[in-house]
Amino acid sequence: MSEMSLLEQWRNIAYDRELSKEQLEKFWGTYFTIEKEIYEQLLETPDEEVRGTVQELAKKYGQEVLTMVGFLDGINDSLKVQNPIETMTEDTEVNLVFDKELLYKNMVDAKADWLYELPQWEKIFDEETRKRLYREQKQAGTVRKGKKIGRNDLCPCGSGKKYKKCCGRNA
Repeated sequence: MSEMSLLEQWRNIAYDRELSKEQLEKFWGTYFTIEKEIYEQLLETPDEEVRGTVQELAKKYGQEVLTMVGFLDGINDSLKVQNPIETMTEDTEVNLVFDKELLYKNMVDAKADWLYELPQWEKIFDEETRKRLYREQKQAGTVRKGKKIGRNDLCPCGSGKKYKKCCGRNA
């Protein structure tokens, strides 16, 4: 029997179906506070290339290894080079070198206002850039349908005929 990976252990704790709603809310409330503290530190020096083993990073940020694994799972899609989160152990070398725009957009996508509204972002992006990134992310999930052609509208092919007598005849 194989041992559970760190990520599996984290997910078993974080998504434990045995816990009550209140217990899960308490767990995630605590985790989000920790996550916010780590992001505050990371965003203070956004160009610093933070690297080390999972255990070293947990120690650096004053966290348990499994909590650090949860953080690494959350930030992984925003990294310039993703970490091997599925297979990592305490001694796996990982990095926290993130793409600033992608991280901001992923925070918006996750509806994590406690993260994308951190004051540290003001030193990284001006207000216009933050608004643009926010809009881009929100629009990325919006499906826009083109204007529907009515039967009696002019055909979009440019023939000058009504749609029902032209291209709409075959539809």
